[in-house]
Amino acid sequence: MSNFVVTGCAGLIGSNVSRLLLSQGHSVIGIDSLNESCDIRLKEWRLSQILENSKFDFQLADICDFEKLKHIFNNKIDGLINLAARAGVRGSVMDPWNYYQTNVIGTINLLELCKEFNIPKFVLASTSSLYGESNKQPFTETHDTNFPLSQYAASKKAAETICYTYHHLYNIDISIPRYFTVYGPAGRPDMAVFKFIQWIAEGSAISLFGDGEQTRDFTHVDDIARGTVLSLKPMGFQIINLGSDKPVSVNDCISLIESNLDRSAEKMYHPSHPADVRNTWADIDKAKELLGWEPRTNIKDGIKQTVKWYKENQTWARTIALD
Repeated sequence: MSNFVVTGCAGLIGSNVSRLLLSQGHSVIGIDSLNESCDIRLKEWRLSQILENSKFDFQLADICDFEKLKHIFNNKIDGLINLAARAGVRGSVMDPWNYYQTNVIGTINLLELCKEFNIPKFVLASTSSLYGESNKQPFTETHDTNFPLSQYAASKKAAETICYTYHHLYNIDISIPRYFTVYGPAGRPDMAVFKFIQWIAEGSAISLFGDGEQTRDFTHVDDIARGTVLSLKPMGFQIINLGSDKPVSVNDCISLIESNLDRSAEKMYHPSHPADVRNTWADIDKAKELLGWEPRTNIKDGIKQTVKWYKENQTWARTIALD
């Protein structure tokens, strides 16, 4: 069995990736700063699902703190999965400095550690936000990503580019999965699915930016975690879309949530944000070919699972701040 480092292990994707690796018998060093980018109770809940596993070693650290990271990397490590990030389009418009620091400088720190400690494999989580508005649907990995619409997308583009440099100079095997609108139980509270569930469950009006007919390639976190772990295989340097390949309108997503909660939503419409992309749709042929990966959880079942989690944790989930 192998020994992996997972940064951002208290995040939605990081906790599920860690849990999957542990279930396969691997050892995981989980790194997270437990910052206040979202309600700490969500991070603590996610961590509680894996902390008792004897093969999980949690380290409280920020990937921007290079010296502290060096003291953690003292064993043989077979691969590093960087899921620590400042995520979210609108947040990056308000605070570009933090996004650049974590997503770019943090990534460079980890790549330097791969070089110093001879870690052969590096996986960087990236985003469909890179594709912007000008590309035809569905998005393929070869589409133009040179004109990101937000500071978040720009920071991820910079991180992808520096990854190629380290692959070229130091022969580090690097995979970059680009995620499409990840959702699931204990999801990010700034994302639409969590917001809609809380608003509808608690009888608050939904704030919709745009007409609701914009589409998203909603992808369940279990599928994302599985694709991320499969990305650990040696492939040289590869960028790979991970999405459901079945875009759904925001209005249809709301209808599914209404059905599972047996409640109707009151909607308040606002102008679209200039950093938002109208539609996303992943071409996943490359993931099928290189990873043997396809999504398994459809939006109907995924929303049902996510609403179920909310109901089971409603006593505290209802108080989680959404921004």
